[in-house]
Amino acid sequence: MQIAAAAGMNRWSWGTAGNASKSDKSGPHRGRLMMLLWIILSSSLCRMVDGQMKLSPETVQQWAVSFGKEMAALSTRYSGAKLLQKKYKDVEGMVKIEEVDGEELVKKFAEEMEEMLGRKMKSVKRLAEAAEDADLYHEYNETLEFEYFNSLLINSVDEDGNSVSLGGEFPLEKNEHFDKLPVNTQLSNIQVPTNVYNRDPAILNGAYMSEALNDVFIDNFQKDPTLTWQYFGSATGFFRLYPGIQWIPDENGVVTFDCRNRNWYIQAATSPKDVVIVVDVSGSMKGLRLTIAKHTINTILDTLGENDFVNIIAYSDYVRYVEPCFKGTLVQADLDNREHFKLLIEELHVKGEGKVKKAMKESFKILNEAAAQGQGSLCNQAIMLITDGAMEDFQDVFEEFNWPERRVRVFTYLIGREVTFAENVKWIACNNKGYYTHVSTLADVQENVMEYLHVLSRPMVINHDHDIIWTEAYMDTVLFNSQAQSLLLMTSVAMPVFSKKKETLSHGILLGVVGADVALKELMRLVSRYKLGVHGYGYLLTNNGYILSHPDLRPLYKEGKKLKPKPNYNSVDLAEVEWEDTEEKLRTAMVKGETGTISLDVRTSVDKGMRVMFLKNDYFYTVINETPFSLGIVLTRGYGQYIFTGNVSVEEGLHDLMAPDLTIANEWTYCETDIDPAHRKLSQLQAVVRYLTGKEPDLECDGQLLQQTLFDAVVTAPMEAYWTALMLNTSGMEEGVETAFLGTRSGLLRFQRYTGMEKRTAKSFLTSTDKENMFTLDHFPVWYRRASEYPAGQFLYYMPRQETRAGRIVIAATAVTVTVGKKTAIAGAIGVQMTLDMMESKFWAIAAQPNDTDCSDTDGVCPLRCDSFDIACYVIDNNGFVLISKQRSDAGRFFGEVDGSVMTTLIRMGMFKRVSLFDYQAMCKMNSHSVSSARPLLSPFYGLASALKWFLSNFLLFLLEFNICGFWHMEHFADASAHKKRGDILQPCDTEYPSFVYEPSVKETNSIIKCGRCQKMFVVQQIPESNLLMLVVQADCDCSRQYPPLTMQPKEVKYNASVKCDRMRSQKIRRRPESCHAYHPQENANDCGGASIISLSASLFLTCLSFLALVS
Repeated sequence: MQIAAAAGMNRWSWGTAGNASKSDKSGPHRGRLMMLLWIILSSSLCRMVDGQMKLSPETVQQWAVSFGKEMAALSTRYSGAKLLQKKYKDVEGMVKIEEVDGEELVKKFAEEMEEMLGRKMKSVKRLAEAAEDADLYHEYNETLEFEYFNSLLINSVDEDGNSVSLGGEFPLEKNEHFDKLPVNTQLSNIQVPTNVYNRDPAILNGAYMSEALNDVFIDNFQKDPTLTWQYFGSATGFFRLYPGIQWIPDENGVVTFDCRNRNWYIQAATSPKDVVIVVDVSGSMKGLRLTIAKHTINTILDTLGENDFVNIIAYSDYVRYVEPCFKGTLVQADLDNREHFKLLIEELHVKGEGKVKKAMKESFKILNEAAAQGQGSLCNQAIMLITDGAMEDFQDVFEEFNWPERRVRVFTYLIGREVTFAENVKWIACNNKGYYTHVSTLADVQENVMEYLHVLSRPMVINHDHDIIWTEAYMDTVLFNSQAQSLLLMTSVAMPVFSKKKETLSHGILLGVVGADVALKELMRLVSRYKLGVHGYGYLLTNNGYILSHPDLRPLYKEGKKLKPKPNYNSVDLAEVEWEDTEEKLRTAMVKGETGTISLDVRTSVDKGMRVMFLKNDYFYTVINETPFSLGIVLTRGYGQYIFTGNVSVEEGLHDLMAPDLTIANEWTYCETDIDPAHRKLSQLQAVVRYLTGKEPDLECDGQLLQQTLFDAVVTAPMEAYWTALMLNTSGMEEGVETAFLGTRSGLLRFQRYTGMEKRTAKSFLTSTDKENMFTLDHFPVWYRRASEYPAGQFLYYMPRQETRAGRIVIAATAVTVTVGKKTAIAGAIGVQMTLDMMESKFWAIAAQPNDTDCSDTDGVCPLRCDSFDIACYVIDNNGFVLISKQRSDAGRFFGEVDGSVMTTLIRMGMFKRVSLFDYQAMCKMNSHSVSSARPLLSPFYGLASALKWFLSNFLLFLLEFNICGFWHMEHFADASAHKKRGDILQPCDTEYPSFVYEPSVKETNSIIKCGRCQKMFVVQQIPESNLLMLVVQADCDCSRQYPPLTMQPKEVKYNASVKCDRMRSQKIRRRPESCHAYHPQENANDCGGASIISLSASLFLTCLSFLALVS
């Protein structure tokens, strides 16, 4: 390079001249020196202006034009985009374009959902009736011997090869309908928690009685083959599940699943409730008692749901709220708040004397005020008193606040082995329509807490009100071990089962709850994706405003290599997903169960939040009758407004549909394959072909979607021959072009692999694992969505995200449209996937002027070459991501991280715009000390004593529990130790993160950045017929001190204490459940509990207590 060489000579000459001037300062030498300096300065003018490199915008423009033309020609040729656009142009006379009627569409989808969910409700009603009838004619037998199929023991044999007791042969077969789990569709079986004796007379009688449900399970499944799991959860603790499965215990050999803890059971068994938990933290509650009290509180919290309200008060000498922010009010018992309370409960410490009277008064005031102001559940109200004794006289408190109506029930939990105050504590419960229990060990907690649910259910049971409930979205990570099943979002429909025996009517005996699961993805299949267009989607909302299903709901996060549900995954509010609805008009209308429409300008992101799009969305919504749910659909203005239909014969379309390069969206429902078991192994394409050929005429198929798919198959058929001809012409093939592809609105996908698997860089592109680039239930492919926002015929280029791409690849895609009159609809998108290496080679060949370039008319560095050491050249896309750089590791990075000075200047000049996006489902690292108030170790002795105390207290708990029920509860200690070892934990948080977008009206620019002792020049030029920009930057001026890198890292939105408290206390609009059963005049309130009798070695107990006292 001439200029570079001259510059090198200049620098060498400076040094020589300097030396010469020192050794000889005579006149002739001085004259020659001045002449040399003049020559150097003159030669530098071609590249420096005031010490600043000068780059020629004209040269960069020429490069950009040449590169743009070459890439457009390559993309057009290997994709066949012009041919496909012509084919759709040719059939415009046969095409009909209609505007999508969102209001009619959402009503139609809602009716279909109502019908589907109605079938589930009918199945549950049949189960409830059968269970009640079976109990009515069953006589309880204390000595009953009955062998049932225990799901933990089935197919197990002893050392002699004989079936173990409660085991037996239980055939299991993998079933497509149940996610390929081995099941028995002819029988149900029974699971019993480890802490419940599986031969207890109550279990045996219940198992025998509920055998009658087997026939109903099978009959329900035959009537509605879309049913999944059906079950009966008994009040005694056993769980009958259909179809029967092999239950797998956890790594400790323990089955912790207890159906009575599940939300479907609790919601069906009781009406909504307001609960104030009052816990004694006086000095007498130390050690084991406090541990049991904390476990009791957590167990009560686990029995609450999003229709319930709660607060927790701790008392000793004085009354304090566990969460001061919640003082004097009730908060919704959603997952967020329950988990927040659990963290605070861990920090409770004991001190002082227990004075419960003030705490009881405060509790009544909270409940009375909530009722008076129309807050809370407006149904059941209860106080849960957890104490080791109550010496005060409470009568005047109850006379003032609760008698004679006894509107607030009081449940009492006497903690510890001491029974001195048992009568006092029992009197409180019995005189306030509550229930008294004695909790002496951790193992007692579960059973004793459950008693309050049976008491609250009495009015409903006596009245025989069979309310059907639907749960919020949840994942059953306890019930299922396989990841596919355990991380599946579902809702359950459930109904209580009552004893109809006249002799026990006033006792209001709850036998249990029957229910069935509905996978939410199956429900959302009813929302036809092809009718909603490229950016459209459907979503479901609960009566509390929480998301049931939404394509932007992200319920999982990664912990190490394992996917886990987020702590608040099922209490994500609509306002946190549709966050552009700042006034919450959409949320309010849907929660109220209204039907209507609203329009919003939204910023949405694709490619996992990396790229922003600006859309105008129309939201249509309506209620799903007989459920607490509302359905919404979204249509995007522009292309989303219209749908086109074409018409071809079945024979013609079927021929092209069976081409080897064609697939259809397997997650969509072209034909219903889940009704007939014989169809469940068919792919959607196989089902469509069998239906159209007459081999399976009984299949239920979507006629409109099939017609459109056949039409698209015919129109796109010539692409197969076009791509094949290119591939066969090996001499003319560009090395690095790997795959041509196209997709249409009907979910049809065609692709041609130009390169064999062994040579292909992108091995996973357009495979079943590549969800981002395929048609799914939630979205169209990324390349389709992005191409639709650019003019048809103009290619959009981008690199897939770092963590999903299978190599250094580039995707180029463009939209294909159909126009009839003034209406234009997107027919599909077409593109080509190539290697980045090929794109780079073409760029570097263009971005270098030859050494013999005529530089006479060039104002700037000439010849200009991107391979010069002092020049950096980049190709970036319209979101600022680097495609090409000298540093190969820059590819895929945000340009602001590579050169913050240039990116900052481009933003200031208006060439790029910074757009703020928000994520209200984020997970942030939170140091463990932020949730712990543990005091520091003040001395080695104190540290030793603390460690000894911790060991002995845990050892005591172990001995106590082992004495009662073995080691079933060992996971309590495992969890505790894991919690102590945890350094940083992830917790839900809100984040703000930037996205950047190019302003296309600015075609080119150049500027000089002043950076201390040097100045940096850069030139930016839009690359025609693309979404790309070319940057040529002076590389020998470091501006990193003055301009730090710009990153796209999300930042946590921090709220000050006041704002945080307001957010936590705020109660959004919600729709209360329609029914409430809080009172019945025939209720037998005298059945109010008694002390539990559990034997324990006295010497063992006293020894352990002595050791514990020694280090306290």
